[in-house]
Amino acid sequence: MDRMELLEKLIEVNGASGDEGRIKSYLLDYIKANKGSWKVQPEIIDGEEFQDTFMLVFGEPRTAVYAHIDTIGFTVGYNNELIKIGGPKLIDEIELVGLDRKGNEVETELMLIEDPDGNQHPTCVSEEPLERGTVLTFKPNFRLTEEYVQSPYLDNRLGVWVALRLAETLENGAIVFSTYEEHGGNSVAFCARHLYEKYNVRQALVSDITWVTEGVQHGKGVAISMRDSGVPRKSYLDRIIKLAEESGIPFQLEVESAGGSDGTMLQRSELLIDWCFIGAPEDKVHSPDEKVALADIDSMLKMYQYLMANL
Repeated sequence: MDRMELLEKLIEVNGASGDEGRIKSYLLDYIKANKGSWKVQPEIIDGEEFQDTFMLVFGEPRTAVYAHIDTIGFTVGYNNELIKIGGPKLIDEIELVGLDRKGNEVETELMLIEDPDGNQHPTCVSEEPLERGTVLTFKPNFRLTEEYVQSPYLDNRLGVWVALRLAETLENGAIVFSTYEEHGGNSVAFCARHLYEKYNVRQALVSDITWVTEGVQHGKGVAISMRDSGVPRKSYLDRIIKLAEESGIPFQLEVESAGGSDGTMLQRSELLIDWCFIGAPEDKVHSPDEKVALADIDSMLKMYQYLMANL
């Protein structure tokens, strides 16, 4: 399978927060079909107690990579009202897809209705009321040029893609495919405790996608976040930046006052685990048109490969 074809396939699988069962199954099937060609055969840690998250453990792990497999989306409420899962952009005529409780495919459009006070309320276009509780996500629309990839759900299918590519050559480390990141966080502390107690893993990297801002631009390399709403421990961050400088791989330093990730969940847990967010920047965040430079994807993968070998 072509590398970008894998990314496109990942984006096609529905998996909003709380509804990660299908993307988990896809990932496990992919891993079992391809791990024979990887440098080291991982232990797959899965089970009922892990719900829809799972982990891969390679060799003697020192550091864990966290990549959340869920996305933003909507829940159908009463009378076709749409209730946000996470923070999706509300744009008239966005195409939405999903499956109802019986497994029937649903395809509709978002429509914004304005009340007398000027407040906009999202609903979906349908002749009959959709089944309440149906989970809807942006319809896949994958676009690839020589410089950019544009699609819904690069956040965080691209972070998952990097984790899968990293797995091909990883000798020592762990990869956590986490859930619920877009809607409050859920599985991270549980998985971190398992890795902490069984393997003494006390370092983490967060494979996720960040924002294009005045300080972080397309095409200038992967962003190493010095802080967002969470603040990594400076001594750990300094080690990562020193290694990044030694690597020769293009990177940018990010400093933000808001935003969060699996790293934020690690910081809020009772475990003393060092963490750092490292991801390619995108614009048109949480929309059907998220856009990332291919050069930044390349530097993101190379940086993870380097750091996991040297951290």
